[in-house]
Amino acid sequence: MDKNGKKEIARYVNRHQSLLNMLDKIKLWPARSGVLHGIRQIDRRGSLAVVTTHCGERFIVRDSRSSRAARWLRGRRHAGTCRACAIPAWKLAKYAATVFRG
Repeated sequence: MDKNGKKEIARYVNRHQSLLNMLDKIKLWPARSGVLHGIRQIDRRGSLAVVTTHCGERFIVRDSRSSRAARWLRGRRHAGTCRACAIPAWKLAKYAATVFRG
């Protein structure tokens, strides 16, 4: 239960879906340094996508289930959050409660 007395509901996400579909649902990007960024926009271009974060960084991402970013998102591995993106606490709590099922 959270601090307001409401029961937290686990959110289930399919673990075997493509990276771009997972990014559309979660709206977080794990950078190579381990910092989580909030996603502002995803522009799909076939099997590639341009991911724009709230802090203004842009990444070109290939859609792959076994990529580093997909593995880190499923494993909830990160070293911290981006201060410029200002990810709210409720979004991090929702991400922490997400269950990846196959």
